[in-house]
Amino acid sequence: MTAHPPRLVVGISGASGVVYGIAALRALRRLGVETHLVVSKAAEITLAHETTVKVAQLRAMADHWHKAEDIAAAPASGSFRTLGMLVAPCSIRSMSEIASGVTTSLLTRAADVTLKERRRLVLMVRESPLHAGHLRTMLHLTEMGAVIAPPLPAFYAKPQSLDDMVNHSVGRALDLFGLDAGISRWGE
Repeated sequence: MTAHPPRLVVGISGASGVVYGIAALRALRRLGVETHLVVSKAAEITLAHETTVKVAQLRAMADHWHKAEDIAAAPASGSFRTLGMLVAPCSIRSMSEIASGVTTSLLTRAADVTLKERRRLVLMVRESPLHAGHLRTMLHLTEMGAVIAPPLPAFYAKPQSLDDMVNHSVGRALDLFGLDAGISRWGE
């Protein structure tokens, strides 16, 4: 029996910051991690507003792409083994669906399955400012086992471009799965 490469589900929701999902897919490809991509309908709209990348190009960055409405796709099942799931970026709506367990798409269903299987779920929540309800939801998700990892710049890395800042945030998120994307680190 051949060992399967590590797998990660990557969700891209409709929050601003679709570049984080793109950077994650590129880094995971370099690392030899098999990716299963789920893109919400809102994310497709955001993609068109924020980048020149077309939906077909985004899908091609992943090893496997699953329709957001396909709740019978592999990532919807706990028997589909993965390292976990990264949602980059994660909208407040997606975060709230995941927290409630009332899921309406493959993206939130796959995240719910990740939690129930006690796998790592990392949510790069993209919203500011936050009200008390957002903070309570984040606390609830943390108590359920998720990791809330907003994409924040680390200036100690001396970024020279926006890409540097995006890649550093993504690298820190991938660290949470034990994956080293080769980012600058404090004290190194």
